[in-house]
Amino acid sequence: MKRKLEGQVALITGASSGIGAGVAKAFALEGASVVINYSSSPDKADKILKEIQSAGGTAITVKADVSSEQEVVDMYKEIFRLWGTVDILVNNAGLQKDAKFHEMSLDEWNRVIGINLTGQFLCAREAIKEFLRRGVVPEKSKAAGKIICMSSVHEVIPWAGHANYASSKGGVMMLMKSIAQEYAPMKIRVNSIGPGAIRTPINHAAWQTPESYQQLLKLIPQKRIGEADDIGGAAVWLASDDSDYVNGITLFVDGGMLLYPGFEDNG
Repeated sequence: MKRKLEGQVALITGASSGIGAGVAKAFALEGASVVINYSSSPDKADKILKEIQSAGGTAITVKADVSSEQEVVDMYKEIFRLWGTVDILVNNAGLQKDAKFHEMSLDEWNRVIGINLTGQFLCAREAIKEFLRRGVVPEKSKAAGKIICMSSVHEVIPWAGHANYASSKGGVMMLMKSIAQEYAPMKIRVNSIGPGAIRTPINHAAWQTPESYQQLLKLIPQKRIGEADDIGGAAVWLASDDSDYVNGITLFVDGGMLLYPGFEDNG
């Protein structure tokens, strides 16, 4: 049986750990040639590369800071030089720099917006240029290209102490919807995934001790933390022809976190 992403080139930004690494491995298992983007951890990126290769997959690593226009352009040039095109972009790179709002520095604000939102703009813009140039290749996909923006439940849920992060994810939501609307006629699909609490390094403090884990579970009706594999499976579906009529949505993968669990005992 043909694998869901057979013969397609997929760029996953921020793929050296956490959710990005999980998506990269899931894509490789479904036949994609995976570009593992990283910004500062070549050893971690090489580890994911070796894991993919040892499982029979195909991958390369490419260094780029997604908030830098020139580095993003150069990253795409390198992908095109090696593999000719790109079929899927997973806009995953992101970070947190948390602070009380009245104490937040402009640098803390700009760095989070630069990576989490401007980085998604830059990577999506270059991907769409290539999708428009190449068009649909029917033996690979019904779409000319697919973009998955990694958002968060915090595109909906306010988050005190994290105004820069929540603002970036609210921006990602409208960026995704706006370009989905603009390019749907060209058979380009753009969607988001909104993870809830996922067991990754970015939120290690939230699950590292039994006490913190139990506190976290109060926010999750399903009563378990998510794993990178949960996001990987959702991303494969959104990138495949199985979801060809899905465009401009955020697929929340959150164990029910958006169900307002504070009201589960009648508030």
